Amino acid sequence: MKTLYLVRHAKSSWEFDVLDHERPLNERGLRDAPRVAQRVAQTMPKPDLLLSSDAVRAKTTAAIFAKALEIPSQDIVLNHKLYDFEGRDLMAVISACDDSVDTLMVFGHNHAMTSVVNTYGDKHTDNVPTAGFTAIAFEVSHWKDIAQGKTIAYLTPKTL
Repeated sequence: MKTLYLVRHAKSSWEFDVLDHERPLNERGLRDAPRVAQRVAQTMPKPDLLLSSDAVRAKTTAAIFAKALEIPSQDIVLNHKLYDFEGRDLMAVISACDDSVDTLMVFGHNHAMTSVVNTYGDKHTDNVPTAGFTAIAFEVSHWKDIAQGKTIAYLTPKTL
């Protein structure tokens, strides 16, 4: 069985004149991400691997979750392909994941996150909000074989 944890980066700031890729988290993001991360750490099995977009807002969110999960932040694997807004590259990275990983946690962006949650999970959402967490279980042995799975958890800052 494979379990996929998907996390949309926390709320980012538009305050600074920086490239989209370099936008940091704002105050709300810095407040929401630890709350969701702590709940995930308390209620879900620890992931075997953390993958993150290399965008500042995603890798900062990943570091916050890693701290709550007691995983060293240097163990987060950054991948530019996860700076994806449609979901094709996101799914390519997930499908290529080593099969020794049973629980994979991925940090990325919308609309890719909402698209993958709705395509592969069995519960529909109009929009995965910032700092939103979804866990989907798949009855397969290989990441390349994932298809329709079962949504086993969905947490957002508003549900806490």
